[in-house]
Amino acid sequence: MLPLHDHPGMTVFSKLLYGSCYVKAYDWVKVESSSGFPTFGLGGKVLDGIMSAPCETSVLFPRSGGNIHSFTALAPCAILDVLTPPYSEDLGRPSTYFMEFPIPSLPGYAMLEERDLPDDLVVEGAPYLGPPIEADHDHHC
Repeated sequence: MLPLHDHPGMTVFSKLLYGSCYVKAYDWVKVESSSGFPTFGLGGKVLDGIMSAPCETSVLFPRSGGNIHSFTALAPCAILDVLTPPYSEDLGRPSTYFMEFPIPSLPGYAMLEERDLPDDLVVEGAPYLGPPIEADHDHHC
């Protein structure tokens, strides 16, 4: 499982290479953030479903389409993510993880609160050195 996380100011190309996974995604409805304090706010669910390979590459834009999301493997699977620009604490693109608190009286909404990186999660990154990527904005898994 890759817990609920975001990609601030980044475009993300994701390709499910094999297998299947459950995806949940939110966009901010209202967010509060103060220097030195965790980010929290109201998230509206934009995706709650299963992806199975083979499927099209999906594109996540910085301010729409599920910028806060999680993946849970339903079978052995692999997802290739290409991020541009990459995470950078110095440039305001930190790696941020969230806890969700569903609101029973508002189906499809949850309060999201920043959390520390889980102790059992290791994330490795590498620069993309391949050919240019072309995105088809009309197709999703």
